[in-house]
Formats: sequence, C-alpha cells, structure tokens
Amino acid sequence: MIENVIGRYSLPFAVATNFRINGRDYLAPMVIEEASVVAACSNAAKLFRESGGFTASADDPIMIGQIQVLDLPDLEAAIDAIAAGKADIIAQVNARDGSIVARGGGAIDLRARALRSTAAGDMLILHLHYDVRDAMGANAINSAVEQIAPRIESITGGRVNLRILSNLSDQRMARAEGLIRCDLLARAGFSGSEVAERILEAAAFAEVDPYRAATHNKGIMNGIDALLLATGNDWRAVEAGAHAYAARDGQYTSLTKWRQDAGGNLHGEIELPLAVGIVGGATRAHPGAHTALKLLGVKSARELAQVAAAVGLAQNLGALRALATDGIQKGHMRMHARQLALAAGADENEAHAVAGQLIEEGEIRSERALAIVRERRRST
Repeated sequence: MIENVIGRYSLPFAVATNFRINGRDYLAPMVIEEASVVAACSNAAKLFRESGGFTASADDPIMIGQIQVLDLPDLEAAIDAIAAGKADIIAQVNARDGSIVARGGGAIDLRARALRSTAAGDMLILHLHYDVRDAMGANAINSAVEQIAPRIESITGGRVNLRILSNLSDQRMARAEGLIRCDLLARAGFSGSEVAERILEAAAFAEVDPYRAATHNKGIMNGIDALLLATGNDWRAVEAGAHAYAARDGQYTSLTKWRQDAGGNLHGEIELPLAVGIVGGATRAHPGAHTALKLLGVKSARELAQVAAAVGLAQNLGALRALATDGIQKGHMRMHARQLALAAGADENEAHAVAGQLIEEGEIRSERALAIVRERRRST
C-alpha cells in the first residue's frame, strides 16, 4: 500500500454498540489505541437509543478542486472568460471521467474567487465542484483539475500553479441530532437535571473559548477518526476539514451544540464536513477495512457519513457527561492501570489483579506496576 515498508503496526479493532440511526441499528467498527473511547461511545449511544435514537443526514458527495491562477494580465477579464467557458470546461472533465459520470457523478460547477494583494500578488482561485458518488474523491478531483489546467491558462492568459482538492469539503456536510431523557443522565451523586445543567455549562464553555473547543472537538474526532480508520478512509483529511470548519467564522469553536427542551431533556446536534467513501483506495485494498464496511453494512458514502456524525455526537456526550460529573480520569485510569500492568510484564490472567492493586493503592504508575509484577513473581 505504501513505500519503504519494513513491517506492520497493529492497533485494536473494536465495535461500538447501541447505535440506532434513522430507525436502523448499526455496529460501529472502531480502530483506536486510546482506552475508554469505545466504552464511552457505546454508553452514550445507549442513552440516545433509549430516547429514540439519532436522526442523521448528509449532503450529496460534492468535493472541491482548487486551481490557483497567477500573473493575470486582467483579473476581471479572466473571471468573465471563465464564466463564458464554464460549460465547455465541465464537459471536458466529464468526457474523461466516464466511470463516475456513468454512476451519476462528475463535474457540476466551476466557480471563481479573486484574492487580491496577497503575498504572491493578485490571484484567481477556481473551485471545481465535483460529485464523487461513493468515493472519498481525492484521486478523481486531483486528476480533473490537473487535466483542465492548460485550458484554464489558455482562457485566462495567466499561469496555473497549484491544482489540488480542498479538504474543507463544506459542500459535503453531514449532521446528526438526538434527544436524551433527563432521567437517563443521572449517575451516582448527581440527578439527571444536575448532569444536564453541567453538560450545558461545559458546552457553552467550548462554544466561546478556543482552548476548550480544541479539546472538546478532539474528543468528537476520537470516535469519528476511529470509525474512519477502521473503514479505510482518510481520517487526516476529515480532521483537517472539521477543524477548518470549526474556525469558519474567524474563531475556533465547538462542532456540537447542546440545549435543553421544555421537558428538561437534553438535545444535541453536530454538523461537520465529512468526505468519506466506501469504494476505492484503502476501503477495498485493506482486508480489515473491507471487513469493517461489511460489519457496518452501509450502502453508500452518504450513509457512512451519517453514521460518522452520530458516532461523533455520541462520543461528545460521553466525554461531557464524564467531565461534568466524576471527571475524565476515573474510568480512563482503570483502563490505563491495565495497560501499565501489561507493559510491566503481567500476563492476561494477572493483569486484572495488578491493575486492581494499582487503583486500590492510588499509585497508577509504571514503576509501581513493575514492582507489583516482580512481587507476584517472587511469591509464586
């Protein structure tokens, strides 16, 4: 799949449960090394499920390819020339990309943006809007913009430099929402209404403070990235698009919104760009990704995007509920203690006991884990 390979690096393949999205049940495959993520996601999905499940939607799979044009003799004349030749340029792209066009996709629009007085001078940026159907779309988009670059130079009289897709796929949005009954939020020491209020306070913090929003959104992407990695999608591209979208109004903010209805129930929603695919690339080349997609059972890229959005919203609820009550470390450190026990040499049978002793002592450190394992070895 890549160059200079010297081996394979394995990560845990897990399944998040309890997802009911648009009236259908899903098991969400997740590949991630971080403890507690899958459990938190599954538990949060159960809260949504018991209140009716998620409602999700996704836009048509429109990706954007950018062409940068410089050294233009007349910027306004170039914009007019592009508008006049748009239909022919789109037809040129679609004449080449027969397989995607045959499936109902292909280039659908070409838009011009003038960027004046940049460090490189005035430039014209063209956005080729391209329906990639069930693919992630990077190869199709990049091929298309490279193909028409000479034509753009001829029409505008300028010089094309970059021609590549944008990972801010804001024409390809996905969204999910759901309700959680207030009584379901209760946990030891906290009533459901108290938990709801604390979650709303935490959410408000993330909306206005970029330092908190970065961590808030990282938690969301824990779930989305794990799903995308499992299904062979480019999680790094989705990360870039999500964070760019979170800063679209000039300040970085939360990807989710939370509110309380008149009955005291908690309502959450998420919206973000999700350029995902179920055909091409690693989705088919990697046997694990093929298995994950089969397990998930999605029939289109749009359906996968809907599942990903729901996973992100569930992950966010799980984190907010923990943070606003017991704190994030209580559950996380139980798993961390087990990891330390295994790293110290404990076998599968010993790990639970070693982890339990670490937690009981309040000494969840690698040095103490190693000492406990040695003590157990000496006593047997």
